[in-house]
Amino acid sequence: MCAAAQSQSQFDRDYGALAATRPIHQAAIAPDGRRVAWVENASEILVAPLEAARLEPLKIADGHDIAWSPDGRTLAFLSAFGLYTVDAGGGAPRKLAALTGHAADPRWSPDGRTLAVLFAENSPAAAGPLQPAAQQTGVIGERSYNQRIATVDLATHALRQLSPPELNVYEYDWSPDGKAFAATAAPGPGDDNWFVAKLYAIDSRTGQASLVAKPARQLAVPRWSPDGTRIAYISGLMSDQGSTGGDVFVVPAGGGEPRNVTPGMKASASAIDWLDAGRILLSEQVDGESGFATLDLETGRIETLWRGAGALTSGGWVPALALARDGRTSAVVRQSFDAPPEVWAGPVGSWRQVSHANRDLRPLWGEARSIHWPSEELSVQGWLLYPRGYDPARRWPLVVLPHGGPGAMERSHWLGTDLEGMLAAAGYFVLLPNPRGSFGDGEEFAEANVRDFGYGDFRDILAGVDAAIATLPVDKARTGIAGWSYGGYMAMWAVTQTQRFRAAVAGAGLANFQSYYGENRIDQWLIPFFGASVYDDPAVYWRSSPINFIKNVKTPTLILVGERDAECPAPQSWEFWHALKTLGVETQLVVYPNEGHAIADPEHRRDVVRRSVEWFDKYLK
Repeated sequence: MCAAAQSQSQFDRDYGALAATRPIHQAAIAPDGRRVAWVENASEILVAPLEAARLEPLKIADGHDIAWSPDGRTLAFLSAFGLYTVDAGGGAPRKLAALTGHAADPRWSPDGRTLAVLFAENSPAAAGPLQPAAQQTGVIGERSYNQRIATVDLATHALRQLSPPELNVYEYDWSPDGKAFAATAAPGPGDDNWFVAKLYAIDSRTGQASLVAKPARQLAVPRWSPDGTRIAYISGLMSDQGSTGGDVFVVPAGGGEPRNVTPGMKASASAIDWLDAGRILLSEQVDGESGFATLDLETGRIETLWRGAGALTSGGWVPALALARDGRTSAVVRQSFDAPPEVWAGPVGSWRQVSHANRDLRPLWGEARSIHWPSEELSVQGWLLYPRGYDPARRWPLVVLPHGGPGAMERSHWLGTDLEGMLAAAGYFVLLPNPRGSFGDGEEFAEANVRDFGYGDFRDILAGVDAAIATLPVDKARTGIAGWSYGGYMAMWAVTQTQRFRAAVAGAGLANFQSYYGENRIDQWLIPFFGASVYDDPAVYWRSSPINFIKNVKTPTLILVGERDAECPAPQSWEFWHALKTLGVETQLVVYPNEGHAIADPEHRRDVVRRSVEWFDKYLK
């Protein structure tokens, strides 16, 4: 058998083994702390009582977005057919309402008599810019399917669209007396205006919305204080909804001046829960790790409860947990480079494993280490994956993968069939840096790439590569770079700035910020980073555009993109590919049909990884 066939056979075996990972999408703990429910493999809802190891599966073929009733006896969930409830101990689900369109995030009223849900009626697609953009012909921009707060009365099953039709609601929280909602909202279209959303109070009887706060930066996860007098939220320079990081602010519920209650914090808050009227539980991204801490609002003191490597979430992208009424008992989805996702529950920091969905999986990559390196005046953190079968007597190739965002943070997490793990399994060192602009080191660090894309952040990445080469048996003549979204932009940028990388893979990249501004459907995200629109300051956009330096490129570059990507539209990849082809640089462009920013089709995802590994094998091995 030839070497190429052997390599392909090994890839198939590795990919098949890791594709068996069962993802866990959400964990929720009952208010009384007695049961944990979670959603496994997209649609299977399971319940476990904490005092026993026995699982109580709920026979639901299509269930997601779960929420416990205040008394802990009933579980609400969504399916393709509507909104349902089911007794916690099992039994047949009861349909409350048909929901034609996209629905998300059901929440019980404090008295347990009403369920609220985010509902985009008749929307032809799921909300969010990661989804494939709708085909647009005819008159453009005339129709926006706004996501609104809808309520369902449990006694009558009456469905009511409540919040104003002109507002798109992204997140919300019931007031403790059930008379209002705190909501992150903006006029539609929803994908774009997430970046300029404001904090509203919405009357739960009339639906009238009143402005509470207009933060200077983005806001997320509004949470009402237990005494009803204040609303806390996270504000900072963020990216897509769900990639939350910033400082914590508190504002009077009736409106007023917001107060930053975590100024100078050397971490990025990712979720918040009120423990009582004077204390908030913080979920944090900090130095490449997850953490949980308490914040005393009177003194400003932050006391760490738990901090460590790994991703501990309630099912999303960032550190968060599901908290019971006692403020101690919690549930998390826990994973790391060493362990696949499972549900854990118990007192914060003293969890025990509840689920065993992925008990037979083992990592196919080598050791993972958190490392730090100096870059100018900064200390930068990142993760280094060792190749499978690492032998210090050999010299190994290395691929650096900058993360997307840029508002995000690499942390230890189960890689499954992601490119990072498959490269390490194939014999590469893999560097996952958190350069300036990332979460994890406070707001000053997160804003350090403003009006500077491709400069300071790229120097941080190169310094990390240099640090790996200086301390490990890395062959400096066999280094590559790959990334998706902002990471794809960084790959395009890298090959225009240096020839030290021998191969590159740019997924959903940005070639030309000037043309990109008018092509994407989320242009509001650019203004905080560049300080003005492209029409007011075109020079700052051109300064960070890879196409401006295209004649410097010699590096073989593979370019990948979804056909209907709304965030990083395919024309950006076409533009970069066309330039490289014209200049005689080795390149290939692959456009995946009907895909958005996040590649969803399993065969397409496999093809992305396979092509990328083969590209690096060709030029680095």
